[in-house]
Amino acid sequence: MLYPLLILSVFGTAILSGILGMAGGMILMAILASTLSVASAMMLHGAVQLTSNGSRAWFLRGHIAWRIFPAYALGTALALGLFSALMLVPDAGVVLILVGAMPILARFTKRLQGLDITRPLTTVTCGFVVTAAQLLAGASGPLLDVFYLNSPLSRHAIVANKAITQAFGHAIKLLYYGLIIGAVDDVPLWFYGLAMATAVLGTRIGTRLLDHLEDDSFRRWSGYVILAIAAVCVARGMYQLAA
Repeated sequence: MLYPLLILSVFGTAILSGILGMAGGMILMAILASTLSVASAMMLHGAVQLTSNGSRAWFLRGHIAWRIFPAYALGTALALGLFSALMLVPDAGVVLILVGAMPILARFTKRLQGLDITRPLTTVTCGFVVTAAQLLAGASGPLLDVFYLNSPLSRHAIVANKAITQAFGHAIKLLYYGLIIGAVDDVPLWFYGLAMATAVLGTRIGTRLLDHLEDDSFRRWSGYVILAIAAVCVARGMYQLAA
């Protein structure tokens, strides 16, 4: 029953991410970290989210602000270099706590609330911090969101630009765990293909639903959803470490 449940999880979280541009990856990482080894969870999550975010970026390609990407890529390269030198692989309980703690920190730390992704220095910082979060916790969408809270971008542009940067980050995660770390993955290849196709279908549905939201509603509901999920992830991670 594990694989059918994981496919349903991929489908539902892809729809959610298609609407909000985040949250789905965090929920999926929490599910995978609870049911698979850390290595398998990281690899499967990376493949699914690369496909989901890549397709979302394609569906909303007319809204992508490409000027943001070079500075983001620089920050990503710095994070990858640091992690490659340290060769870090986190514990599953730690993964869940990090996934949940990051959006809470981002929402309630005042110094982080003035960040704007369209400013070059902030973009480099975003690339470094978000990529480090992806390599440590597997998912970083809620943390990425804090860099967009005060940007002048519309809801479609926010979702599109999150998608292209997240797709890049998940490709880096696959590179790190698959080649640099050499993680042992016990998930069959056929399931990867099925999960990735399911992610594209869910993403398409989610981006269609996005058209029915207003910008104010989009920002408000994004915040509510993220904080609720974050609290569950922290509680689950603490439970796993204590067990």
